[in-house]
Amino acid sequence: MATHTITLIPGDGIGPEVTNAVLRILAASGVSIEWERHDAGVTAFERTGRALPATLIESIRRNKVALKGPVTTPIAEGFTSVNVGLRKSLDLYANLRPVWNLPGVPSRFGGVDLVIVRENTEDLYAGLEHEVVPGVVESLKIITERASTRIAEFAFTHARRHKRQTVTAIHKANIMKLSDGLFLECARAVARAYPDIRYDEKIVDAACMHLVMDPGKFDVLVMPNLYGDIVSDLCAGLVGGLGVVGAANLGTDIAVFEAVHGSAPDIAGKGLANPTALLLSAVLMLRHIDEGQAADRVMQALGRVLDEGLARTRDLGGTTSTLGFADAVCQSMPT
Repeated sequence: MATHTITLIPGDGIGPEVTNAVLRILAASGVSIEWERHDAGVTAFERTGRALPATLIESIRRNKVALKGPVTTPIAEGFTSVNVGLRKSLDLYANLRPVWNLPGVPSRFGGVDLVIVRENTEDLYAGLEHEVVPGVVESLKIITERASTRIAEFAFTHARRHKRQTVTAIHKANIMKLSDGLFLECARAVARAYPDIRYDEKIVDAACMHLVMDPGKFDVLVMPNLYGDIVSDLCAGLVGGLGVVGAANLGTDIAVFEAVHGSAPDIAGKGLANPTALLLSAVLMLRHIDEGQAADRVMQALGRVLDEGLARTRDLGGTTSTLGFADAVCQSMPT
């Protein structure tokens, strides 16, 4: 059995708790992993003065794969986003977030099965802003042909590989005719090379309306960075919330898998957090490192626990602790 060396970023807030729960489940799945632990965010900043230490970046570059718990980003002050920093420094240009219903998890819609593909390196979300004069702040929206083309290619390649039927480009080119217009031009050019995949376009506000009315209309959605941040959270709400959706940040040869929810400092240390989001991210990681059988075992165990109500954390209406939920998944693991 091959042993994988993977960088581990437990995060802060509830991060260490959900991370420990997921590590327990991964060990029970039979996969062999050697973890290189590194701090980021508040924990690293307090110790080293840097929220994103160079040793962490070096570890991820060396190992090519990382699993990351939630990290606090201060609002309107303090250090810049660790997530943005990781994506920029490692050129993790694609954010992949599959969204589907989990058994036994209450949601407003059934049969949801869609994929958000979000450009991860530019646009307004990159945080390029400055104060022009006191009381006037300017934020720069950068859209490039290179980034738009490669995220469109990622979306169409993913659709073909996973037998998806449609790729929808999300935009606001009716108003931002140059920037979002360039994004659409690139998406259209890529679409012509994939005649087997249907291509269409939706203005972002209309897309949000259609998503909350009938998400079954969508398959793969590709979009610039800021829209992707908003729409992906909206889609998580369709299936039960951020606690039941996983995510991956992917580059050419490096991948960071992370929970999409926040660090929830108000419940940190209380054993109340649901580890499912990070677990689903870890499942994406297992498939990425060609450990598909282990991924299948984890999904079968998680599905049984949720479907049969063997354990439910507080957010799912139960009283099971974080590690208690992990133990229930481990006990349900098929041999």
